[in-house]
Parts: sequence; C-alpha cells; structure tokens
Amino acid sequence: MSNRLAVAILGAFTLAGCSATPAPVAGTAPPPPRITYSAVGLERVLGQNAGAVTALLGKPDADVTEGTGRRMQFGSGICVLDAYLYPPEGGGVPVVRHVDARQRDGGAIDRASCLAALTRRSGGR
Repeated sequence: MSNRLAVAILGAFTLAGCSATPAPVAGTAPPPPRITYSAVGLERVLGQNAGAVTALLGKPDADVTEGTGRRMQFGSGICVLDAYLYPPEGGGVPVVRHVDARQRDGGAIDRASCLAALTRRSGGR
C-alpha cells in the first residue's frame, strides 16, 4: 500500500507541475534612447577659445576653473548658457567643447536659441 501511495503522490505532483504554466518572465527593458544634441546654431562658440567667446557674449557672469576644465556662464532675462572649455589632447589653449542652456527658472530651452538671445542682449555682440 505504501508503494501505491508513493506512486499516487508522485503522479499528483507531476500532474500539478504540468497543469500550471509559469507566467512569462519579463525581459529587461530596452535602454532609454540616447539624447543627441544638434550643434546647429552653436558654430559661433563651439571650438572657440575664451577670448573669442568673451568677444561674442561679453564678460561672463561666472567663470569657474576646475582641474583642466573651465565653465563660463552667461545670462540674460531669457536664459543662462554655460560654455565648457577644455584643452585639446596633448595640451594647448582650451576651447569650447560643450554648451548647456536653460531658462532662468531651470526649464528647458534650445541651446542655439539661448545663444542667439545672449548675442542680442546688452553686453553681448
């Protein structure tokens, strides 16, 4: 009788395993799309040294050096623009490699639009 009981229990477990279909396992979510920024409209500052940027936009509101990098910040009633300058590989005069822009309240704004607004403000050229 114990053999019959063992076979019955084993059969029940086998059937239970077959009747329950496991829920599909969700795959990993795809990575978020990489944000790419257009450089259109930024040609007047990208690749330029600090003297050229100052000649275009006037005296910066903030000028901070950290290590080999430098951030020059320019603001208007419309937006704030940060120009990041780094020396080329192998050394040399730092030039603008990246530009960030935001509205005065921190909201998003197109970088080229901010640059255009800054060139039109008093102090910019």
